[in-house]
Amino acid sequence: MIKHIPAACAILFSCVSGFAQEQTLNIYSARHYPTDEALYTNFTNATGVKINRVDADDAGILARLKAEGTSSPADVILLVDASRLWRGEIEGLFQPIKSKVLDAAIPAQYRGKVSSDGGTPWFGFSTRARVVVYNKVKVQKEDVDTYEELGDPKNKGKLCIRSGSHPYNLSLFGSVIEHMGEQNAENWLKGMVDNMARSPKGGDTDQIKGVASGECGIAVTNSYYLARLMRSDKPEDKAVVDRIGVVFPNQSSGGTHVNIAGGAVAKNAKNPANAVKFLEYLASAPAQDHFANGNNEWPVANGVKINNAALQAMTGGSFKSETIPISVVGMNQVKVQQMLDRVGFK
Repeated sequence: MIKHIPAACAILFSCVSGFAQEQTLNIYSARHYPTDEALYTNFTNATGVKINRVDADDAGILARLKAEGTSSPADVILLVDASRLWRGEIEGLFQPIKSKVLDAAIPAQYRGKVSSDGGTPWFGFSTRARVVVYNKVKVQKEDVDTYEELGDPKNKGKLCIRSGSHPYNLSLFGSVIEHMGEQNAENWLKGMVDNMARSPKGGDTDQIKGVASGECGIAVTNSYYLARLMRSDKPEDKAVVDRIGVVFPNQSSGGTHVNIAGGAVAKNAKNPANAVKFLEYLASAPAQDHFANGNNEWPVANGVKINNAALQAMTGGSFKSETIPISVVGMNQVKVQQMLDRVGFK
């Protein structure tokens, strides 16, 4: 009897270890927002699944996945740009997701293209608009109410923008290709270079502050950076907001470009069931509400409404967004980068 105990213990240990593994989830996340801590805590409280998280930027996460290969511990990948999600998809770093919950909750334009086996490589869970801010003293709103006008000679010497190769801009420019066609888009990019008040530098908040200070007349930013300033109690932030106006471009044509933050299941996930469970949780009403109120993003799940005063003030309650599939925008990034090199957009 005694000699069988080690074998029994081994079997028991295996079962316990397997159970423990099923109750953990390893996440590689490019979402560096302190408010997201509540997302992870609420998921663990609701499911008992413990989360281990690695934070890095989008490019770093994709590079790490490639380097780790089959030994990667990653289960869930969270990225904050369509072009990065598309890159992870074509490099074979994700596994197809089959979930009736996600299919019902997330509109088709905010997901990857369905594979031949019926799976979806990634899903978007929140959006952010790429908007134009302008100095209310120096610029008239009607001169910047389309993306096309950013490259118009009438705005020469007024434009501030971050690097053209930043994912946020790659996605915007990839969208413009779909609207304008390749040659017109390249001409537009050259016009933007000609209109720059200074060489591209800094992040989106820096562009907003440049407009407020008068260094720039107009700038391009993701909407949630502006919403943060609008919700700030700091006098200096309030002063910035008072000096600028905001435009959601192309409301009379194709609509404003929106980018996504999304998630995928890692190709070599050891806990795929929990990974899908977590993504389904991100599509739930409580999580979607968190995206809106915690980080000033628009939720994408069907039927979810927001209650964020800054976002509502920015748009007057609603705005027309473009309907181009996000996956197509990501696919255009190689063409965009080649155009940027040709026109000298750094």
